[in-house]
Amino acid sequence: MRVYRAELTADVTFTTGGRLQAQGLRVDVPHLDVTEADLARMLVSSLGLRDVERVELTGVRTFAAEQAPTGPPAAPRLRFVELSHVISDGMVTYPGLDAPVITLHRSWAESRPQYAEGTEFSFDRIEMLGQTGTYLDTPRHRYEGGADLAGMPLERLADLPAVVVRTAGSGRRAVTEDDLEPLAVAGHAVLLHTGGDRDWGTPRYGLEPPHLTAGGAALLVERGAALVGIDSANIDDNTPASGGERPAHTLLLAAGIPIVEHLTGLENLPPHGARFTAAPPRIAAFGTFPVRAYAQVPHYEPHDHTRSAGWMPAR
Repeated sequence: MRVYRAELTADVTFTTGGRLQAQGLRVDVPHLDVTEADLARMLVSSLGLRDVERVELTGVRTFAAEQAPTGPPAAPRLRFVELSHVISDGMVTYPGLDAPVITLHRSWAESRPQYAEGTEFSFDRIEMLGQTGTYLDTPRHRYEGGADLAGMPLERLADLPAVVVRTAGSGRRAVTEDDLEPLAVAGHAVLLHTGGDRDWGTPRYGLEPPHLTAGGAALLVERGAALVGIDSANIDDNTPASGGERPAHTLLLAAGIPIVEHLTGLENLPPHGARFTAAPPRIAAFGTFPVRAYAQVPHYEPHDHTRSAGWMPAR
């Protein structure tokens, strides 16, 4: 039976002032593309550690090994990863756009006369732009007469195999065709992990955000991407140097490829193997709307009692 392992050096710091160090530690992992964030969670969970302040991993190496089966096969499970920002009253998504206004339309107390004793409900109201929080752009956002929210097929929005493209930490703003060239993207959600979400909720968010170049967008259209998402304020360069052109929106939406902007948490996904969903309501004559974007990541939990490398997230 083929299994996957990671070898690493760990340095764990505790809020109590303690410290744990381990060299040449080997842990079982679900696949070779496991992230360091996942490895840290596995380590903390499997050792039953508490009061952990920081986990630093170095010298990480993943490899495959053959192991004789010792019991029933591992049971596949799914871990859900949240990729959306929370929408709250007065929040700023993009500088210059109106914030949402959330109010009570009818309170619990006001509803009581309409129901039996002890029964009450609230009715909430929200006034907002479609461009609020983490949202999906349809072709209508760019093109008059383009497909609207009601016209987007679920095949473009739900349970898509994901490819994560990482440029976070590179010091570059642009995701280019060179970053995308080695990847098989046909029918996939291509998620651009740029690290642009680190400034979310601050005045810096939206100022010179990371973006996708025209050449990168053209390559994704040519190779048949199903959806493109980014953890940044705009998939296009929004600086004055762009001259107001928006080639990524123009090319992708012309090809019927929806765009998800303002994602977050992409560092928690492996480069391959996750399934991505970002489905908005079916609203006619509307081009953009918030989504609950999330991913499902496969992992395995052994049947026996010798739990290898903690398959549950750290608590």
